[in-house]
Amino acid sequence: MKYFIGVDLGTSGLKALLVSQEGNVVCATNVAYPCEFPNPGWSEQSPAVWWNALVTAVKKLATVCDKTEIAGIGVAGQMHGLVALDEANEVIRPAILWNDGRSEKQTAFLNEKIGKDKLKAWTGNVAFPGFTAPKVLWMKENEEENFAKIRKILLPKDYLNFRLTGTFTTDLSDAAGTLFLDVKNGCWSKDMCEICGITEETLPQLLKGYETAGYLTKSAADSLGLPHGIPVAAGAGDNAGAAVGTLLPEKDRANISLGTSGTVFLPCERFLEISADGIHNFRHADGKYHLMACILSAASCNEWFCKDILQTEDYAGEQSKISTVDLGNNHVFFLPYLMGERSPMNDVNARGVFFGLRRDTKREDMTLAVLEGVAFALKENLEIMKEGGIEINRCTLCGGGAKSPLWQTVLANVLRLPLDLPLCEEGPSYGAAILAMVSAGAYASVSEATEKFLKTKESVLPDSKISDKYEEKYQQFKKIYPALKNVF
Repeated sequence: MKYFIGVDLGTSGLKALLVSQEGNVVCATNVAYPCEFPNPGWSEQSPAVWWNALVTAVKKLATVCDKTEIAGIGVAGQMHGLVALDEANEVIRPAILWNDGRSEKQTAFLNEKIGKDKLKAWTGNVAFPGFTAPKVLWMKENEEENFAKIRKILLPKDYLNFRLTGTFTTDLSDAAGTLFLDVKNGCWSKDMCEICGITEETLPQLLKGYETAGYLTKSAADSLGLPHGIPVAAGAGDNAGAAVGTLLPEKDRANISLGTSGTVFLPCERFLEISADGIHNFRHADGKYHLMACILSAASCNEWFCKDILQTEDYAGEQSKISTVDLGNNHVFFLPYLMGERSPMNDVNARGVFFGLRRDTKREDMTLAVLEGVAFALKENLEIMKEGGIEINRCTLCGGGAKSPLWQTVLANVLRLPLDLPLCEEGPSYGAAILAMVSAGAYASVSEATEKFLKTKESVLPDSKISDKYEEKYQQFKKIYPALKNVF
């Protein structure tokens, strides 16, 4: 029996799976770690925390099987983070994460001075504060001494692959979120490198997610308690990994993830010209393309409201007080922009808002408004994708927030689409394990593995009467942010 390790390097913790060659999850483990916010709008982590979490997780997985039968490792992870290494391959400063907003000035420079048209021609995308290139510019302008030390720039999951293999690689799906990649042609952009003061050699080698990044070194193997020489897949950005691990290989189907952030992920066979700035043109882990929209706060909105405001961690208990008769009838609106917003408005200054509060407003109204606000924000991006001439007939739903039956129902009715819940809910870590299988030769292609493994557990269907009410509420929701933009 052969086994494969799939890893999801998240923002709040690392999840690792041990998966058999038949696609069965044998063991799962989670290791939590903190995120640091040294200044308002900043978000950082030490890469050493990720490595220590990986070591802890893999050692646990290795206790439930014959470790000599572990045949491959794959890592998916949080995108856009800047990991800068010096000439000794040591980390120069804490990694600047995807949800960090400090590079607003640099983002404006790229979009306004360099120009969105040039950026789209070079990379397929405009600049966002979360992307890697504006972070590099921020280091260049604000930490000159640190910037001068840079010899290699990696993304978070690629740092783990470096520690595992000693090689500097990335996959196309993760690279697409840097603003250094020419997405259409699958190569680094010389123009973007020149603007940011680096060379192509500073960036890692580009691979498809199922290709082999390298092999487990003896040093890494000793740390993990595994045999050396195990192949390590190039891996994927977390959303591409989630799509590999959950999204059935059918046309006209999108994947929606309700994690810390929320995403709409739409696979494409070819590069599509999308005029909307807030929709990302990215590469998929299989080497093809996808459109993606990202809202920076999704399940984290519900966590914030329940844990920090209501002072409870009984999320299900709070939602149990809400019935289906409340759906579409809520008088409270919520803008889920707790960390600013990326898609579709690209506004680092946007903020969360409760709107429509009355004397008779109850905590249940506000709890439901949080779930609805996230659903409305996702719908706004889905509608923009449809305006590009793309048909979407149903969605797969994954992520921590997807475990809420109420949120499932709200989202299906807001989107007016059937939502399929995957039998395996592991998302990015399961997708990473599939990429590891292909890398190791257990399967000939990603599609061969996914067609065998991926099944639907159940489907949530919209109710036309509720959907009609939500359509009216959605049209009201869309007016709130433009009215407040200048206030933000």
